[in-house]
Amino acid sequence: MDPSRHQITVEVDTRYLEDQSDPADNRFVFAYTITIRNAGDVPARLLKRHWLITDANGKIQEVRGDGVVGEQPYLKPGQGFRYTSGAVLETPVGAMEGSYEMLADDGVSFDAPIAPFRLAIPGKIH
Repeated sequence: MDPSRHQITVEVDTRYLEDQSDPADNRFVFAYTITIRNAGDVPARLLKRHWLITDANGKIQEVRGDGVVGEQPYLKPGQGFRYTSGAVLETPVGAMEGSYEMLADDGVSFDAPIAPFRLAIPGKIH
């Protein structure tokens, strides 16, 4: 398998949703917008997602499921797909990382890693 043929890039933008959060009840809600882009040479479909969400107490939530936001986007080379989802933490700071299971048109199944990113209330990062 030529790794350059199967290459998915993932960009993340996060924000704290103050209006949905309740710090007194240890409820901190974050939105994250993901942009997935097919930087390879072969069209591929996103089949499954796998997330590890860790709060500042070290509590880990593992999330697995089909597709993203109810879709299994099909990306031709150069195409992108953007979606927004959310996470609820018990602490004002946390992190997420994971991967997308992809299936390319040439029959190759591969994982697109999602590098760790931080969820934090503005001003809480030291």
